[in-house]
Amino acid sequence: MQEISFRNDILPLKDKLFRLALRITLDRAEAEDVVQDTMIRVWNKREEWSQFGSIEAYCLTVTKNLAIDRSQKKDAQTVELTPAMEEETDSSGPYDQLVNQERMSIIHRLVNELPEKQRLIMQLRDIEGESYKEIANVLHLTEEQVKVNLFRARQKVKQRYIEFDEYGL
Repeated sequence: MQEISFRNDILPLKDKLFRLALRITLDRAEAEDVVQDTMIRVWNKREEWSQFGSIEAYCLTVTKNLAIDRSQKKDAQTVELTPAMEEETDSSGPYDQLVNQERMSIIHRLVNELPEKQRLIMQLRDIEGESYKEIANVLHLTEEQVKVNLFRARQKVKQRYIEFDEYGL
């Protein structure tokens, strides 16, 4: 098995871990704390790294668990992502930027309305690009459960977006 280096293998995961923590906690400061705690915990387990099937899956699992613990303590489920949290999109003009911001705001709100499991699966698959197998390992589900939950989450967001687009909210 290949030797794992903290600098080369684990540290580059910090952005992905931050995005996952932010999706769960909905608070930048909390997400940064979660990533820092994750890095400390992973470092403290350095003697066991060779035993892990995937160090990335282990880091994602630790991040998910810490973020859920913190968000439950602070009741962060009622907070929504703000437009300031989303990244700027490249548009040709101010009108296009406004339209894209509104669309992203609606999509963020619709994703935040999903059940937690579907929200996490959607984050890991559609935003982080994780494989079904990795997601299944991180969330302790079967690959089929991941696929079903992802399908249902996408359908729900799509259906609600179409309703909003056609009728307004």
